[in-house]
Amino acid sequence: MVRYISEKQLTIEEFKTPFRANLSAENRWVKLARVVPWDKFASIYMSLMSSDLGRPGVSPRTVLGALIIKHLEKLDDRGVIQAIQENMYMQYFVGLKEFKVDPVFDPSLFVEIRKRVGHKEFDSLSADLIRTVKAKKDDTHNKKHKKEDSDEPSNKGKRKYFPFLGPLFSILN
Repeated sequence: MVRYISEKQLTIEEFKTPFRANLSAENRWVKLARVVPWDKFASIYMSLMSSDLGRPGVSPRTVLGALIIKHLEKLDDRGVIQAIQENMYMQYFVGLKEFKVDPVFDPSLFVEIRKRVGHKEFDSLSADLIRTVKAKKDDTHNKKHKKEDSDEPSNKGKRKYFPFLGPLFSILN
């Protein structure tokens, strides 16, 4: 069973840390959290799960965020759970309201997700995610550089593309 209550992400000022410090708006996970269309992908994820059978599931935002972190950081199932457990920015990214020391879920959940969702649907989900994020990036870039009408080409730089969600990660550079 999957239960999901759509909530907009907290502002970084609202995220509670045990250190009485605010999160930096310039952190890559904070930036990425702003551009991922969470509700859209949560509804796709939920359509692949049972809504009336089983115990209440982990929030789709948490699962999708963990999957993104897993692929961007090239971590194994246990490693991603540990990384989230240790990093308050990652906890913010996966939708937690405050820092917690407990794991967000058991790493074995990844195995169940792979079985239920399947490669075809998951690839479609990731392609939609990348397309949406790229469109948002282009809109932001166009607004930012609208006033600049120079003949000089802009510096494109080199981008390292990671498997699966590489184009998504490239927006942070």
